[in-house]
Amino acid sequence: MKQKHIVVIGGGTGLSNLLSGLKEYTDSISAVVTMTDDGRSSGKLRKDFDTIPPGDVRKCLTALANDESLMTQMFNYRFDKGRGINDHALGNLLLIALENITGSFREAVNQASHILAIKGEVLPSTFNKVDLKGKLEDGREFTGECLLVKEGHKSPIKKVALKPSNVKANPEVLWAIKNADAIIIGPGSLWTSIIPNFLLKEITDAVVKSRAKKIYICNIATERGETERYTVADHIDRLIKHSHPKLFNVVLVNDHIVHSTHDTGELGKVSNITTDQNKIGRFKIIKKDIINEKNPLYHDKHKLSKAIMEII
Repeated sequence: MKQKHIVVIGGGTGLSNLLSGLKEYTDSISAVVTMTDDGRSSGKLRKDFDTIPPGDVRKCLTALANDESLMTQMFNYRFDKGRGINDHALGNLLLIALENITGSFREAVNQASHILAIKGEVLPSTFNKVDLKGKLEDGREFTGECLLVKEGHKSPIKKVALKPSNVKANPEVLWAIKNADAIIIGPGSLWTSIIPNFLLKEITDAVVKSRAKKIYICNIATERGETERYTVADHIDRLIKHSHPKLFNVVLVNDHIVHSTHDTGELGKVSNITTDQNKIGRFKIIKKDIINEKNPLYHDKHKLSKAIMEII
């Protein structure tokens, strides 16, 4: 039987976590990764080498690696000391080195994919250099993911956009979406990992036109600086307002509550969320236990990938 081609759109830890579970079911995976990260190692490398951020690409490459070999561990190794290399992941440095050797970030990703013998492919959403800018409910505006999330705790994020606004989508992403049997949106940070992909109108239009099964995976929990006090309906509302009302048809929601903090700490309260509704607007809600019991702010990759394949 021909494997179904699955396109997964997102970024950060949420996307890589899903990919590591999904690869047990299929080799035909296209992981579309947002390119607005400006934190930690990626942020430093963007400034030093005038390049696009390698961090989320690296996470997805290692998540799709054929096995957990020494090479995979090496890509994820992060230096904890050393002038100039402290806090850098070795895989990020290798991607930049491959970009300099081959002449393009696209070819750097291709070569790293061969080195790690990945199942599927990893596709940056764009090869243009781009930042995320946002406006808060109190009217203040900021540019940069990290700053936006920090200030988003003080006043909720109202809307975001790309800077510059005229960046082009990676053509390989559009081809993957056109040929997809299923399109998975998320999981991941709503404002900084999910929505930025759909600020590229070409990607939104391609997903809307697709006849594939389209599933949005709502986050397990609220997130500090991004979605504090959000409901499932709030997640859906913010996403479609920044993309299109027909971006997806089904929403997969966790129905097992494990974690709720009482101490709000410096950056606010985070807790698991669910819904008792079977439909929100035009969207069908499917509820399953997909939570990681040991780390209840994240999905369990095995439960989640199994649930997705059952829906598909």
